[in-house]
Amino acid sequence: MVDAKGRNMKCLTFFLMLPESVKSKSSKSSKKGNASGSSKLPPVCYEIITLRSKKKKKMAADIFPTKKPASTTTVQQYQQQNLNNNNTIQNCNWQGLYSTIRERNSVMFNNELMADVHFVVGQPGRTQRLPGHRYVLAVGSSVFHAMFYGELAENKDEIHIPDVEPAAFLAMLKYIYCDEIDLSADTVLATLYAAKKYIVPHLARACVNFLETSLSAKNACVLLSQSCLFEEPELTQRCWEVIDAQAELALRSEGFCDIDAQTLESILQRETLNAKEIVVFEAALSWADAECQRQELTSSTDNKRKVLGKAMYLIRIPTMALDDFANGAAQSGVLTLNETNDIFLWYTAAKKPELQFVSQPRKGLTPQRCHRFQSCAYRSNQWRYRGRCDSIQFAVDKRVFIAGFGLYGSSCGSAEYSAKIELKRQGVLLGQNLSKYFSDGSSNTFPVWFEYPVQIEPDTFYTASVVLDGNELSYFGQEGMTEVQCGKVTFQFQCSSDSTNGTGVQGGQIPELIFYA
Repeated sequence: MVDAKGRNMKCLTFFLMLPESVKSKSSKSSKKGNASGSSKLPPVCYEIITLRSKKKKKMAADIFPTKKPASTTTVQQYQQQNLNNNNTIQNCNWQGLYSTIRERNSVMFNNELMADVHFVVGQPGRTQRLPGHRYVLAVGSSVFHAMFYGELAENKDEIHIPDVEPAAFLAMLKYIYCDEIDLSADTVLATLYAAKKYIVPHLARACVNFLETSLSAKNACVLLSQSCLFEEPELTQRCWEVIDAQAELALRSEGFCDIDAQTLESILQRETLNAKEIVVFEAALSWADAECQRQELTSSTDNKRKVLGKAMYLIRIPTMALDDFANGAAQSGVLTLNETNDIFLWYTAAKKPELQFVSQPRKGLTPQRCHRFQSCAYRSNQWRYRGRCDSIQFAVDKRVFIAGFGLYGSSCGSAEYSAKIELKRQGVLLGQNLSKYFSDGSSNTFPVWFEYPVQIEPDTFYTASVVLDGNELSYFGQEGMTEVQCGKVTFQFQCSSDSTNGTGVQGGQIPELIFYA
């Protein structure tokens, strides 16, 4: 398919390749009508699902880093299983070795024994010929049932499937034959494609679950694009949650430069994007540079502006800090001279010019606070720090993003504190920051932020730690709770072995966790 500019565009269609003779036969029968009014099987629709998109279907190997070549190891494992199955059936009574139909069916997976159809899977030059059994396949997929037993079924011994990867097709066959789900990072997207094409919903759901658990700021933008292509709204929503909360990490990831123009626009116009506008601008330029390479254009400022098109006006340049604009966007070369002058006037003049750029700041995300103490106190001999660590463990029942901690201040008047905060999972450091904050002598808590919000997965305990340096006497919490409900998220707390300064569930420091949900 070629667009008006002569560029090759992709139309991804899930369909069954029917020979012309069958198509013509179907056309004639539809004109004549069904005279008898009866049929053994109801009519079937051979064009199952159609997705029209300009997007390039990325393989999971492009999204999830892997040290082994994509699909090769997986195919080799299935080939070894094929050899094992062939060795098994050399026994004249191999059926008696297995007590269930599921086990006996598993022996037939990727096995030539009694195979009555073969699939040539993969793109030309990289195909693989795989055996199949019509009955087993028809039981596992309505598409295979229509292909082999429908009104227009044709007894072809060999079926070509160029749009599915061999490893993904084998993973789908393994599910159909063995009732086993075998997914890996390098094949999960291709397997989802196959499961959608052949309408194997439980396998498709497992693929989506795998992607959701593997979701991070590094791959969220690419998975957002793919989730829209595969029409998976739940995965799309999970991607947006990550992109909103960890926007700067997502925008600076390598995967951001691989998204299509439509996904770029949807991200740039996002109201809840939690990022500085200069970061959004720099990310858009990086994408434009990659797009110039994809279109085989020189990476000049004019071409970058050309490939960005109307997406340029989705960047809220007037909301940047003046320093960021003057030292960044104004000198980038992608703005026209009139645009640069008008934006400078927008910053400084009483009568502001009209701009094509959005001038309202993004709303971002509103941080929530989980307060784990019911009261606080101070005494003449507590709370002292002396360089020791205050620590607590917590778990949540839904994915959240910890943005920082709320900490107590001095109980002896105004004071400045230096705080080193850390977040760990099973001893692995996920985030840390060293910063200062000023306390006014009240019992209020004062926020200390991580550089980037840290993604927290459900049902796993994490360790929050802080080492404070400042006025020795501080407020401390008491009447601590082991479980706290914050909106739709439930936090659970337990004592940490890292705590060497007396903080625990019942009392101490780290009274608040600041998070996005």
